[in-house]
Amino acid sequence: MPATQHQHAPAWLLLEDGTLFKGKSFGAKGTSGGEICFNTGMTGYQEVFTDPSYFGQVLIMNTAYIGNYGVKKDDVESSTVKIKALVCKNISERYSRMTATESLEEYLIANNIVAIYDVDTRSLVQHIRSKGAMNGIVTTELMEEQALKSQLENVPDMQGLDLSSEVSTKEAYTVGSEDAKYRIAVLDFGVKQSMLRFLSGKNAFLKVFPARTNFKTIMEFQPHGVFVSNGPGDPASMDYAVDTIKEVLKEEKPLFGICLGHQLLARANDLPTFKMHHGHRGLNHPVKNLLTGKSEITTQNHGFGVDVAAAQKAEHVEVTHINLNDGSIEGIRIKNKPAFSVQYHPESTPGPHDSRYLFDDFIHLIEQSL
Repeated sequence: MPATQHQHAPAWLLLEDGTLFKGKSFGAKGTSGGEICFNTGMTGYQEVFTDPSYFGQVLIMNTAYIGNYGVKKDDVESSTVKIKALVCKNISERYSRMTATESLEEYLIANNIVAIYDVDTRSLVQHIRSKGAMNGIVTTELMEEQALKSQLENVPDMQGLDLSSEVSTKEAYTVGSEDAKYRIAVLDFGVKQSMLRFLSGKNAFLKVFPARTNFKTIMEFQPHGVFVSNGPGDPASMDYAVDTIKEVLKEEKPLFGICLGHQLLARANDLPTFKMHHGHRGLNHPVKNLLTGKSEITTQNHGFGVDVAAAQKAEHVEVTHINLNDGSIEGIRIKNKPAFSVQYHPESTPGPHDSRYLFDDFIHLIEQSL
């Protein structure tokens, strides 16, 4: 396959705490910043880059090599790359997959994504795991530390940001056949395309609504159930979404939330959310299903979580899943309502398929309500 011709121009990564990493340019030229985070997955980089939940973030891919299987137009979760910048250790100048249509660098350039490689990503990830989430900025043009620091100060903090309104669809649209058995309203806070495929594949006709759609408009679709999607940003800044979910619960429509949708369901039931130290992102996070006693290996991508102490005290909320690494909440159900949610990604693109039963659980909940 074609080799990408690298000029090996210098690139810098500056963190909010003043730590500076020097590497080489890979992708578009320029300067871009956001909250820095890391993903431990070894595959699926294209799906990760196009996941709207990563909007506003500088992403470290912690695998040793990236780009080795190129880019394929079908392996996307949205129409554009959503990360702000990319950090990696080694790049592959050649790609091996026969069905790939371009190299990773060509793809990043086409999407105007600044990237840096030849960085000690193990050291960088250890630093973030120790110091916690912080902003960072990548540049191929501003090689003066004080000037770069001044530009980094203009990057907004993730806490308090409503980013879902920026990545959500601007107009409602439908997915699937109108003749399908079930009608599901999708609240799009940054929904992944694979989620829509899984839901429509369950004999469902979907209508995907913009983030700020009001309850009355959603109900005009006459849905049998409501799906609350993943997305970027701070759930504490999304009172408009919490209010809509409260109305859905009052109507007793079956509801399923994933990731941000999980956090919003929690807030709609008076459970606070919080900014995690450095979040969970990767394809290998162990979760225990407390209802079945079984464990699942899950795909995750989140920087906020649901308050454990508040959930344990809430009489109307049952914790259904926990993270086996740190004990954080990975799933809840509302005892007196047909509503449940999980913090992780059961569509698992990329990742293991252990949790895809949750889509069937949602359809079963709808069946019970018909």
